[in-house]
Amino acid sequence: MTVLRHLASWALALFLAFMFLQSSLHPLPDPPEGSVKLFDLPGQNIVFSVMAEKTGISLIEPTGRMIVGCLELLAAILLFLPWTQRKGAYLSLLILIGAVSVHLNPDILGQNVPVSLSSGSSQTDGGQLFALSIAMLTASMLLCIIQPARKTHSG
Repeated sequence: MTVLRHLASWALALFLAFMFLQSSLHPLPDPPEGSVKLFDLPGQNIVFSVMAEKTGISLIEPTGRMIVGCLELLAAILLFLPWTQRKGAYLSLLILIGAVSVHLNPDILGQNVPVSLSSGSSQTDGGQLFALSIAMLTASMLLCIIQPARKTHSG
């Protein structure tokens, strides 16, 4: 049973770490425009630009985006290291609670995110980003539950 817990915790941790790296650094080639938190130019990131516009808080883009991107990068690093995986799971849980919360509030972001910042475009992602946030939140919760506790040596 312990082996199964370790395998499941690694699978969840690697999934979360990959998704955080994907959204903050985008290691895969040819990222979609406006979807890379740490490398988009100010005003270019779709999610944070929409949130800044809807709330009227200009600090959200780019300052809030950079803070979230750095937290996601930190969570990914913590999730890769066995002795910090539990801390990474809790950090990812906090990040994703925030992400799901802004998706659930239509005055901040909403469930359907525009696919482009161009003024004539009304096309949305159909809730895909919201569904991914829910999947990642579920993975974080599961990882917090099944992550084996580190054994302390007394002596």
